[in-house]
Amino acid sequence: MQLDSIDLRILDALQKDADQKVSDIAAKAGISTTPCWRRIQKLEEAGIIRRRVVLLDRVALNAGVTVFISIRTNRHTLEWLEKFKKAVKDIPEIVDIYRMSGEIDYLLKVYVSDIAGYDAVYKKLISRIDLSDVTSMFAMEELKATTEIPLALRRNR
Repeated sequence: MQLDSIDLRILDALQKDADQKVSDIAAKAGISTTPCWRRIQKLEEAGIIRRRVVLLDRVALNAGVTVFISIRTNRHTLEWLEKFKKAVKDIPEIVDIYRMSGEIDYLLKVYVSDIAGYDAVYKKLISRIDLSDVTSMFAMEELKATTEIPLALRRNR
């Protein structure tokens, strides 16, 4: 799907607040309500808008501690990777997982309530799969966190 500047303004408005009225999004995009609604539907059908979510306050929900776990493994096979994916799939505290290049093989982002919560996640993880090196880093302060994709990059193409 080719995106034009109107689509990008719609996406920008939606990722700032997906709960706003279509008429407000249309005004920000510079078009009327009906064409805006149609464009949103097309963006959803094309998979550009994957889903709409609510962002929650982690501290209020007792998940205010962010832990980054770096994992190195000495096994680099598809079989091990599939086993790893299966091992982490249903651990809800693990919110992001990346396969990395460089010094570490995998980087996990975990939300827990405290050290004991982290320890429970760690024990669950090591009970499911063999890991050669695990390093945990506790975030002291969150300086920036966003879910917004920088659409300006798209405009410069």
